[in-house]
Amino acid sequence: MDEGSLPGHRQHIPVMLDRCLALLGPALDAPGAVVVDATVGLGGHSEALLARFGEVRLVGLDRDPQAIAAAGERLAPFAPRATLVHAVYDALPEVLSQLGVSRVQGVLFDLGVSSMQLDDRERGFAYSQDAPLDMRMDQTAGHTAAEILNTYPAAALARVLAEYGEERFAQRIAAAVVRERAREPFSGTARLAELVRSSIPAATRRTGGHPAKRTFQALRIEVNGELDALRRALPAAVDAIAVGGRIAVLSYHSLEDRLVKRVLVAGATGTAPRDLPIVPPEHEPRLRLLTRGAEAPDDAEVAANPRAASARLRAAERIREAA
Repeated sequence: MDEGSLPGHRQHIPVMLDRCLALLGPALDAPGAVVVDATVGLGGHSEALLARFGEVRLVGLDRDPQAIAAAGERLAPFAPRATLVHAVYDALPEVLSQLGVSRVQGVLFDLGVSSMQLDDRERGFAYSQDAPLDMRMDQTAGHTAAEILNTYPAAALARVLAEYGEERFAQRIAAAVVRERAREPFSGTARLAELVRSSIPAATRRTGGHPAKRTFQALRIEVNGELDALRRALPAAVDAIAVGGRIAVLSYHSLEDRLVKRVLVAGATGTAPRDLPIVPPEHEPRLRLLTRGAEAPDDAEVAANPRAASARLRAAERIREAA
């Protein structure tokens, strides 16, 4: 959830910025180093990387054209060293190939929805105010949240809510959506938020934040294909990193973090049978974990930026080439 500023938007601080710089830094001092910001957002992390490492070349990706435009303005002082590309992060191999980059020294993912998207009422990501049910990170392509709500069968909708929102009352909410859309199709966030609230037992509504939080998360993930893209992007990013290079990933909910953990831990685990007296080089781990589990922001950062509260950071270093 990269933080930054736009005219009319609040000023925000990139999440866990100092720790990200510290984790990636040892790999970025080498001449000709390339770092990828796979979710450039408003350019907060990218700006800090370019400022801290004066020789590094940055490749920034984002699926949101508005974010690319805003980041371009922010990174204008570093223009000769910054290349911004309108692309989803699972297109990383194709982007690097087109740029003639064979290996990179660093990759940063800052997952989830950006502050710009949350704060723009018309994008429909927030349940706190009425807005069109869009939720597309790239508003030039794909289906909106309204189209999903108004067309998915109840079983498919319940699956999305249960799998991507970890919503206990997914079937009850899905049934209510199907019943209500027959009366009038869904178009705005307020009606959906109220339907979710009324579908969840009162005792459950007293804890855990806004009752619609999980439903909105699930719809956003489905609209943008976030987890499918992440499943493709993480192994591709590891493959693109040179020996000695590093990857850092900021996640904001358990589904993302579990995927990140799975890929990094697998890379840091040897593949040889345990009873082999000598482990062949091709079965040695490819990665070395740089964080003990997932790191969280400290209390001071959360106090200054409440949206950082759910952030979890994992990182690893590439220690050998693939067999």
